[in-house]
Amino acid sequence: MSDVKKVVLAYSGGLDTSVIVKWLQETYRCEVVTFTADIGQGEEVEPARSKAEALGVKEIYIEDLREEFVRDYVYPMFRANTIYEGEYLLGTSIARPLIAKRLIEIANQTGADAISHGATGKGNDQVRFELGAYALKPGVKVIAPWREWDLTSREKLMNYCEQHDIPVDFSKSKKKSPYSMDANLLHISYEGGILEDPWAEAEDDMWRWSVSPEAAPDEPTYIELTFEKGDIVAIDGEALKPHEVLTKLNKLGGDNGIGRLDIVENRYVGMKSRGCYETPGGTIMLRAHRAIESITLDREAAHLKDELMPKYAEVIYNGYWWSPERKMLQAAIDETQTFVNGVVRVKLYKGSVSVVGRKSDQSLFDESIVTFEDDAGAYDQKDAEGFIKLNALRLRIAAGKGRSAG
Repeated sequence: MSDVKKVVLAYSGGLDTSVIVKWLQETYRCEVVTFTADIGQGEEVEPARSKAEALGVKEIYIEDLREEFVRDYVYPMFRANTIYEGEYLLGTSIARPLIAKRLIEIANQTGADAISHGATGKGNDQVRFELGAYALKPGVKVIAPWREWDLTSREKLMNYCEQHDIPVDFSKSKKKSPYSMDANLLHISYEGGILEDPWAEAEDDMWRWSVSPEAAPDEPTYIELTFEKGDIVAIDGEALKPHEVLTKLNKLGGDNGIGRLDIVENRYVGMKSRGCYETPGGTIMLRAHRAIESITLDREAAHLKDELMPKYAEVIYNGYWWSPERKMLQAAIDETQTFVNGVVRVKLYKGSVSVVGRKSDQSLFDESIVTFEDDAGAYDQKDAEGFIKLNALRLRIAAGKGRSAG
C-alpha cells in the first residue's frame, strides 16, 4: 500500500505528463493535483484544464507566471551577464526554480505529501526540480516516473494511452516535431532528432522564433534601452514591465535573425549534449547590459564580477538556485548594480547586435581626461612614468639578477 495519498504534478497537458497522471493514479493509488505554469512558452495553457479533468483530476492549478519569471529570475540572472560554458544563456535552467517553488507551495496548500515531474533520468531538469524541492521542503517525496516505469518510447506511451483510455487526440491532431523542445519567455530549445549527430546542421525550418540572418531585413533596426539598477525598464522611452520587455525584444530580435545558437554542452549528470537554442531577446539584453556597465561600473568591480560569473552560471545550470552560494553571489552582483543606470542604443541587423551608443548620469567615462585634444591639465601625462617604473620594479630586479624573461 503506497504511503502517497496526494501528489502535485508539473503538468504540461502533453502526451508524457498525461500518461504520468494515469500512471500515478494506477501505480500509487493516489489523488493527483496538476499544476500548469504559463511562463511564456507561446502555447495556450488553458486546454490543460479539460485534459486534466478528462483524466479525473479534481484540483487543477493553471497560473500565469510570466511577470514573476522575468522579474525574479531572468532579470537577476542577467545582472550577472550570465553565460554557461561561454555561450548558453540558461533559458531552460532559470525556469526550473520557479516551477519547483510553486510545486512545493501547492503541495503545502493542498496537503499533498509528494510532487512529481516529467523530466527524464538522463537530463539536468530532474536535478533542478528536485534540488529546488528539497531546499524548500526537505521531507517532500519526489516521484520521477521516467526513473521508475518501462514506458521508454513514444510507441509504448501511445499503447499505454490506448489501454487506459487516455484522450490523445490533441497529440495526434498535428504532426509531431522530431525534436524535444522546451520554451519559455527567455528561449526555446531543441534537442534530439538529427541534432543527436553533432556534425549535422540543424534544418532551417526547425527554428520557430527567428528568421535566418540571410532572410532578415536589409535595413537595420535601432532601439534604445533604458536601464535602472541593471534592469531594462523601457524600450524607446516606453515604460514596460519585465515580461513585456522580454516579449518585445524577442519579437525585434527574431525579426532580425538574432539569437540562434548551436552548441554541445556538458550536462551536470555527466554526458555531453548537443542542443540548439533561440534566445533573441536575451541576446540583446546581454549585449546592452554589458554596454551600460562599461561606462558605469568601476574597473575592479567589473573585473571581479566577470570572475564570479562562471561560478554563478554553473550554480544555476546545475540547479542550485535556492542554495546559500547563489544567494551570496546574488547579493554581491546586485550590489554592483546600484549605479548601472542609463540608456543604450543598439543596432539589430541580420543576426548581429551592435552597441552604437551609451549614456548615463552615473557614467565614469570622463571626456575631459580621455580626450586626444588639449585636456587643460585634467591629466598630467608625466605621472605615467612613475606609475610604469613602479609596476616594472619586480621585473627589473629579476632581470638584473640574470633571470630570463623569455
